[in-house]
Amino acid sequence: MVSPFDAVTQAQLRRIRPRGQWKGPNRGWDFPLAAADALQQALGGRFPVMPELEQWLDWCRHPLPPLPPHRELVAAADLDQDLSDGRKPLRHQRSAVRWLLARRGAVLADEMGLGKTLTALLAARAMVRCAEVRLVVVAPVGLHSHWRREADALGLVPELVSWARLPTSLPPAGTVLVVDEAHYAQSIQAQRTAGLLRLARHPRLRAIWMLTGTPMKNGRPSQLYPLLAAIDHPIARDQRLFEERYCQGHWREGRSGKRWQAVGSSQLEELRQLTRPLILHRRKQQVVDLPPKQRRMHAIGLSAEERIGFDHRVDLVIDEYRRRARLGEVRRDAEHLAVLTALRQIAAEFKLPAARELVESLRIKGEAVVLFSGFVAPLQLLQRELGGELLTGRQRPSERQAAVDRFQQGRSDCLLATYGTGALGFTLHRARHVVLLERPWTPGDLEQAEDRCHRLGMGDGLTCHWLQLGAADALVDGLLASKAERIEVLLGPRRLALRRQSLPAMVRDCLQVS
Repeated sequence: MVSPFDAVTQAQLRRIRPRGQWKGPNRGWDFPLAAADALQQALGGRFPVMPELEQWLDWCRHPLPPLPPHRELVAAADLDQDLSDGRKPLRHQRSAVRWLLARRGAVLADEMGLGKTLTALLAARAMVRCAEVRLVVVAPVGLHSHWRREADALGLVPELVSWARLPTSLPPAGTVLVVDEAHYAQSIQAQRTAGLLRLARHPRLRAIWMLTGTPMKNGRPSQLYPLLAAIDHPIARDQRLFEERYCQGHWREGRSGKRWQAVGSSQLEELRQLTRPLILHRRKQQVVDLPPKQRRMHAIGLSAEERIGFDHRVDLVIDEYRRRARLGEVRRDAEHLAVLTALRQIAAEFKLPAARELVESLRIKGEAVVLFSGFVAPLQLLQRELGGELLTGRQRPSERQAAVDRFQQGRSDCLLATYGTGALGFTLHRARHVVLLERPWTPGDLEQAEDRCHRLGMGDGLTCHWLQLGAADALVDGLLASKAERIEVLLGPRRLALRRQSLPAMVRDCLQVS
């Protein structure tokens, strides 16, 4: 609702229930759809209603017929029947289907590799059989072929849409919306999050099921809020209250005035208890008998000559940063983080000889290897020397899938991938060794990468090789452990106590050591 500012109207709008939020003079008020009748009664003669909103209101006044009881939906899922390709749903998948069918909004947050795609499709098939609904799947374009293959095994024909092109509306007859890689909507300011929330509030939505192995990639409750809002969890109906209670939300004085900040975490045990009924998070060791995953650290040292070259590269970066700061092109107070990023990029290149030696030694033993890095340039250098497949965001989706297929089929024994591409949705369980040139910033990205190989159908155990050079790697690995503890408090099976240390303090320690 957009209106000229006047005290009387503002007072009337503040009395509307459910409450709305004042978004400023340019954006006006934002009310939930449930407040439409109260708004029309109080101010209906003063504000025009757009045709699209009038259609939504008409749908709300004439809701769809209720769905069959839960037991009928479960019976329609045919969980004991083999699929057309001979597979049979596993026990944990069958229990998750029953769990989804009991909820019209839910987050299936099982670890990567537990078959969330098939689970969601089995539940959706039951809905399609019992009611007049369409199945719409939101997924990255690179995963559409995977969704089609799994849907074909169930005789389903879903409408696949990408995160970049979310529809603005849903069919009037009713829709089951499955959202894959739901952590794409972890930023409430992102346009794709706004597009998803619009669909999640559509009056013709029958059910919305969010799929993600990393519902809190960075360990911050603020990342969980959009997912809770999409499934209409009661604690996510007021963003400001949620952030005050669980994200340490507060006003902070800055150069341009006061700014609302909500990047912390608090009351995690309470948040855990409130969200558990609608978030199903299970680890592999809880539900399947997979070979073990172990991590092996490889400390890398530099010779005196290499150390001189390393320090010189870092000095060049610092000098360039300070030059740009004097010109006002970058912020002066961000030097610590700029240096840390430079340390990581330069260290990745200085670790290439050790990475090449490790990969070659594994290939001589007949092992298939996947190597991850956050930077494209080191991967390109390694491919020139080692060969193998390269997987980056610069390739078309068909090229990425072709590279993965060649690796999985045994035509190549080495795959070099960036975290942003290789850790997304692909199955790489042919490899028993994963090499991490450096680690990503978040535990979610780390788990996504390692668990591309630690999946159902793999043979022996998985070994993850962490190459560690200098203080920058030590700092990032420490940050990962700290964030993982916070995620464990909220999603894990047991209670934990947190040890807190600020990021600026950790960066200062890193720079002092280096």
